[in-house]
Amino acid sequence: MSDEKNHDYHLVDPSPWPILTAWSTFILASGFIFFMHQDSFDGVVLLGSGLLPLLGLALVCIMAFFWWRDIVNEAENEGHHTPVVQIHMRYGMFMFILSELMFFVAWFWAYFDAALFADEAIQVARLEYTSGVWPPLSVLTFDAWDLPFINTLVLLLSGFAVTWAHHALIHDDRKTVIMGLAGAVVLGVLFTVLQAIEYGHAAFAFDSGLYASTFYMATGFHGFHVILGTITLFVMLIRAIKGHFTPDHHFGFEAAAWYWHFVDVVWIFLFIFVYVLGAGDPATMPQPVH
Repeated sequence: MSDEKNHDYHLVDPSPWPILTAWSTFILASGFIFFMHQDSFDGVVLLGSGLLPLLGLALVCIMAFFWWRDIVNEAENEGHHTPVVQIHMRYGMFMFILSELMFFVAWFWAYFDAALFADEAIQVARLEYTSGVWPPLSVLTFDAWDLPFINTLVLLLSGFAVTWAHHALIHDDRKTVIMGLAGAVVLGVLFTVLQAIEYGHAAFAFDSGLYASTFYMATGFHGFHVILGTITLFVMLIRAIKGHFTPDHHFGFEAAAWYWHFVDVVWIFLFIFVYVLGAGDPATMPQPVH
C-alpha cells in the first residue's frame, strides 16, 4: 500500500500531548480543589498547600508549549494545513468560542437571576441578604466611570490593535503586524494589572455574599480569559517576529484575533450590566470608611 497522500485532509500522527494534557489538567483542577479545602488536609504538604495547583499549572504550560510547537511545525514546515484543513479549523474555533459563550451565559444567568428577582419571596436566604433590592444596600459597589471605564478603553484599544495588525498582515506589512500585536499584548497586560488594582480596592470579599460571588465569578473568569488571550497574542507576536504567517495562510493569527474580540464583547456586557446598570443608587449606598 502506498503512503503517498492523495487528499487535502490532515490525518494527525499519534501524539502524546492530548492524554498528557488531560492528566495535567486533572492535577491542576484537583490541586485547586484541595487548596480550597486545605484545612481538611492540614499536615499533608502536597495537598494542604499551593504546591499541587502550581505543579498542575506548570505541567499544563509545558504540555501547551510542546503541543503548540507540533501544530506550528505542521503548518509552517510540513504543509499539512491545506485550505480544506483550515476551513475545518475555523469550524472548530467557532465551536470553541460558542462553548465559551455558553460558559459566560451561566455566570450572567446567575447574576441576572439575583438582580432581577432580588425580592423573590421563595428565595428566603436571598431576600434576607438583598432586602428586596439590587445591589444590596449593604454593598459598596465600584464606580463604573473610574477604573472599570479605563479598563474598557484599554480593552477596546487592544482590540483595535489586533484588527490593525490583521489588516497589515493581509497587506503583507510585517513591521506593522509586529507593532500591532506588541501593542495588544501590552494593553492586555495593562488590563490585568488594572483589574488586580481594582480587586485590591474592593469593599467586599469573594465570600461576602451573593453580590460578591456573582461579581467575582463573572469578572474573575473574564480576567482569566484575558490572561489566556494575552498569552496567545504573545505567541502570535513571537511567530510574527520569526517570519510566520502569510497574507493567505495565517489561521493561528485569525483564531487568536477571534478569541480576543470575543473577550472584548464579553467585557462590554459586563461593563454595561454589572458595573453601570448594576451600580445602584449612590445616595443609598454605604459610604467608604476613611
